[in-house]
Amino acid sequence: MTREELMQAASDYMASGAFLETLARRVSYPTESLVAERAPQIMAYLTEEMVPSLQALGFECRIVDNPVAGKWPFLLARRIEPEAPFTLLTYGHGDVVLGDEANWLEGVDPWKVTPDGDRWYGRGTADNKGQHTINLAALMLVLKAKQGRLGYNLKLILEMGEETGSPGLDALCARYSDWLAADLFIASDGPRVVAERPTLFLGSRGVFNVELQVKLREGAHHSGNWGGLLANPGIRLAHALSSIVDARGRILVPGLRPAMLPEQVRYLLSDIALGTGPNDPAIDPDWNEPGLTAAEKLYSWNTFDVLAFTTGNPDKPAHAIPPVARAHCHMRYVPGSDVDNFPRYLREHLDAHGFEDVTIVTPDHCFTATRLDPSDPWVAWGEASIARTTGKKAAILPNFGGGLPNACFSETLGLPTLWVPHSYPACSQHAPNEHLLQSVAQEALQLMAGMLWDLAEQGAAVCRQREQHAATAIVA
Repeated sequence: MTREELMQAASDYMASGAFLETLARRVSYPTESLVAERAPQIMAYLTEEMVPSLQALGFECRIVDNPVAGKWPFLLARRIEPEAPFTLLTYGHGDVVLGDEANWLEGVDPWKVTPDGDRWYGRGTADNKGQHTINLAALMLVLKAKQGRLGYNLKLILEMGEETGSPGLDALCARYSDWLAADLFIASDGPRVVAERPTLFLGSRGVFNVELQVKLREGAHHSGNWGGLLANPGIRLAHALSSIVDARGRILVPGLRPAMLPEQVRYLLSDIALGTGPNDPAIDPDWNEPGLTAAEKLYSWNTFDVLAFTTGNPDKPAHAIPPVARAHCHMRYVPGSDVDNFPRYLREHLDAHGFEDVTIVTPDHCFTATRLDPSDPWVAWGEASIARTTGKKAAILPNFGGGLPNACFSETLGLPTLWVPHSYPACSQHAPNEHLLQSVAQEALQLMAGMLWDLAEQGAAVCRQREQHAATAIVA
């Protein structure tokens, strides 16, 4: 079979309904990782659905306990071919957020796939069951085309706790580093830039969470008796926040800003247009750092956001001066940011501006910012493979705007990482009416089949090229 015939086979497979049938079966497992009572369904997804499917593709499978006690297990799988010149590692997650059944469209059940035009509704269709189902279907098609031999090894991590922050994933990668050893990482999660444009991203922004609190006294006091005499914690905290980020969202604390915006990153983002989809919200052009494009703000800069602010009782306001105010905040930050010192920079800034009464509570960064060097040979290879299949110029993002556990693969396992998302920004991920676009799924199936095919033809050469590239960089 030729590559062109493989593309037709992918189209035929999608048209046959076999892909939709597999996806519907996987969506029917209510694998809500935030619900402890879903343990039987989560285990069944691994043992009844994924292990038999992977074994049929020639994988050796093992379900392993999470290194973090009480957290969901992992499925590890590998397909080894004798004397294979290199190894690919891939990843997916089978858990989903809460179904939120009551708030979906009338007649749509989150645990059933409901086609409606180009949309396939169902919890997990976009995040992430649809995406890893596309990749495994592509693998199945390539194996058929190549009569059961890829020409390289393939390994897989499937986790069931990504929606709870991937607890134990990094420790798992460290514990099984020999078992998972590879030369390249390719996986799919998150959205394309727009539905019509294939996208390749090289890492992810990090996430830094922090609560700021002002507690001035015990108990509330009547505002008629004490208003004007007692400091109001809500007002204090509001002014503290306004010293951290201005009225246009610009970060005012130097230590919380990125060290720089590399020219190579700016070049990659020069042709990225955001907010052009029919269901996208209107972008506020004056928000965040002035002088940056929308793409630069999202993919190459840090943002500070207030996620929740409470003082008193918002549901039943009383005529009383509240004792406490709290703001739950977080930052999305890019590689090169001094995240380890974010708490210190905040403390020094607040003290210098007279806000010694503001307490910094439980600062934590749950994802680490990562980015593959855009000049890495695998980036050019991925871009070329996508263009060969689709005839389109892929959007190359230096990193995803959100957070992903990419550091587990890029840092702990030391792999070059390529992410090829199969969703789109308006997919209602994490919300009612989550859906996958059939048109994107079909193009993605061909695209991934093409990448797996091209790896067999070109992967070993790119591995050698990368070694030469690294050696040249060391000498330079």
